[in-house]
Amino acid sequence: MGRGDRSWNSGANRPGNAQPQSGHSAMGEDQRLALRRAVRLEWITIAWMGSTVVLVGIVAGQSQAMRAAWAEDALSLLPPIAFLVATRFIRRPRSRGHPYGHHRAIGVAHLVAALALLGMGSYLAVSSALGLIRVERPPVGLTVLLGQPIWAGWLMIAVMVITSPGPVVLGRMKRKLAEDLHDKVLIADGDMGSADWKTAVATVVGVLGIGIGWWWADSVAAIIVSISIVKDGVHNLWSAIAGLTDTEARTVDDSAPHPLTLQVEQQALAEPWVADAAARMRDLGHLFHVELFVAPHPGAWPTADQLDALHQAVSELDWKLHDVVVVPVRVLPEAQTFRSALRD
Repeated sequence: MGRGDRSWNSGANRPGNAQPQSGHSAMGEDQRLALRRAVRLEWITIAWMGSTVVLVGIVAGQSQAMRAAWAEDALSLLPPIAFLVATRFIRRPRSRGHPYGHHRAIGVAHLVAALALLGMGSYLAVSSALGLIRVERPPVGLTVLLGQPIWAGWLMIAVMVITSPGPVVLGRMKRKLAEDLHDKVLIADGDMGSADWKTAVATVVGVLGIGIGWWWADSVAAIIVSISIVKDGVHNLWSAIAGLTDTEARTVDDSAPHPLTLQVEQQALAEPWVADAAARMRDLGHLFHVELFVAPHPGAWPTADQLDALHQAVSELDWKLHDVVVVPVRVLPEAQTFRSALRD
């Protein structure tokens, strides 16, 4: 093997140095605290949404809008369940069979939740559209409450109004924790919760439409709710597939390339012996695996201590840089030269 093919991963196979941490130990104390808070919020979400599903199911009747709202509430249980299952897996330390650890479980959970959302949303959209085409007129009659007959639509509206604030508040809290943890399942869950009021408004309008004789309002409201579910499913499916196929590491909301890539390269270029550098980062879930290619100045091949110092400096940039590999090369690999050009 030539000198240009060597790589250096500080701590690996060196006596007196600990192996890179994995599982929860790869996180800082602040992140472990944020993760515990996120787990508590997800259990609260499951309790709240479970109660909502029961209440909406009791009063839904034959309203398409209420049925769509019930389905969305039931589906909203999937992201917190997937998150809780994934957090159990990421506790496991790395092994020979899983050399990068188990943080990819977050990406798998994201994919499962996205597929469920897309599938059920598509089904509801088609079902609601068929109801509109067939001119189905859902009956909403009277019911007896505390001995008094009232229009059942008022119960539907009351349930939607009472149950909608919880997911909105929880969603905003989860978005903040998602940014702290770089957790895309949590941010998808938070976004769905924050937008839950839109479902409530559409459903209330649909039920009121039935009450004033607009039979089509119910199906239209159901279609609006279904489209919201499909939109969530498509966005999250795209994001999950991108993460699992090793696209460029991006911010937690997928709005831009993650700035840590550029920071890693700049840290390498700060070394006096580095002429050029390019990094590629693999999003493992909460953490990033980093491969940093460095081209030394002519005649300035780095020593082991210099490589070790660079590795340490890069690793300390951010807690997410969990597994850093520094690769000294004579010339940057062809696939990585675009990183250097983009930086310049």
